[in-house]
Amino acid sequence: MGKGSGMVEVLQIETPSLGDRSYLVHDGTVALVVDPQRDIDRVLALAGEHGVRVTHIAETHIHNDYLTGGLALARATGAEYLVSEADPVRFPRTPLRDGDSIAVSDAIGVRVLATPGHTFTHLSYALETDGAVTGVFTGGSLLYGASGRPDLLGPENTGALARAQYASAHRLARELPEATEVFPTHGFGSFCSAGPVGGRASTIGHEKLVNPALTLRQEVYLDTLLAGLDAWPAYYAHMGPANLAGPDGPDLSPPRRADAAEVCRRIDGGEWVIDLRDRVAFAAGFLPGSVSFALCDSFASYVGWAVPWGAPVTLLGDTPDQVAEAQRELARIGFDRTAAAAAGRPADWAGDRPLSSLRLAKFGDLADRLARGPAGPVILDVRRRLEWEQRHIAGATHIPFTDLPGRLDDVPPGETWVYCQSGYRAAVAASLLAAHGREVVSVNDDFSNAPAASLALDSA
Repeated sequence: MGKGSGMVEVLQIETPSLGDRSYLVHDGTVALVVDPQRDIDRVLALAGEHGVRVTHIAETHIHNDYLTGGLALARATGAEYLVSEADPVRFPRTPLRDGDSIAVSDAIGVRVLATPGHTFTHLSYALETDGAVTGVFTGGSLLYGASGRPDLLGPENTGALARAQYASAHRLARELPEATEVFPTHGFGSFCSAGPVGGRASTIGHEKLVNPALTLRQEVYLDTLLAGLDAWPAYYAHMGPANLAGPDGPDLSPPRRADAAEVCRRIDGGEWVIDLRDRVAFAAGFLPGSVSFALCDSFASYVGWAVPWGAPVTLLGDTPDQVAEAQRELARIGFDRTAAAAAGRPADWAGDRPLSSLRLAKFGDLADRLARGPAGPVILDVRRRLEWEQRHIAGATHIPFTDLPGRLDDVPPGETWVYCQSGYRAAVAASLLAAHGREVVSVNDDFSNAPAASLALDSA
């Protein structure tokens, strides 16, 4: 994908599993990269495909949701690394402040705009092509129909950052032409976004019409923004310090292959053995003690949310390519080396152990089960707090799936039906419960189908 002005082209490098975009801007000869992910081979391949040399790398902020590839890319290319002078990084960089201008080439320039709100030191970059402002890289500031969340630096800073986020959005709207294309880093499913994000492209003029940060009065915006904030993935706590230190590039060499005896030994030792197959295949037959984290969008965020930082992880997949993709996803959030891996059929991983199966059901099945009599099953809702408070099944127990590993004893005894919004987190939770000997049914259904199933719903 790309958008161009004259001979200048802006190419997007998408990371759907984290809901982020990086960018490569080039004029056919040299390139600027904005907010690169840690697996820089994607950036180098794109630059090679277009026959351009990376000469500048810019960070909008110290990221909370992934490890940057900026330093590793700068070392690999010799490019100038542009980072806010106010960020206490522990590596050489070109320090930037508000108002600085960087000439990438005769055709490409960037003007630095301080846009605090997502962080205190957040920068945006106005893109000037052939002397005219044509785009702006907004990082975690102005998103499509939303803004970056202001609460990642702790509750003591949230109010100040929220007010700064509002002011920054208005600065961008005030100082940039309406035709300026907006290129955010977050907002495509990222938990760094505050509120739902709409669209795949936008301009400053369009955001003036639709973005709450630009259409609402400040106090209304602040109330709406703060009311919509929910938990963020646990691994975020480790990203800022690692990015300030300057992460190396990832080791993506294939993990050591484990035989059935080793896989079982790791399960018996209480380690995380993750089954990457889709949840229907998992339910049909899985190695007891393994946990279902299907390899799809949000895989890395959910693993980083539930699995303790630094814990050894073993990956089980259909193919070596599936394992390699999962390894890349995890490397982006600092899960550096998979302890071991196995690919093939579940029977190959199980050795002489019998496989287990997991019952999948729909919300209609749950309604039928409840209609059988007063001694109904335990209903477990594993969604986030705001999802629960908005609407949930009457009589359900609420334990977010990220808390479940430490709260298994809080699940009432008996047959347990577990649900979430789409079925993904329910499968994770059900596999955790099954590993602890619980009789469990995973509701593989979208929560929007619950009312049609005539299930009674409550709200907090």
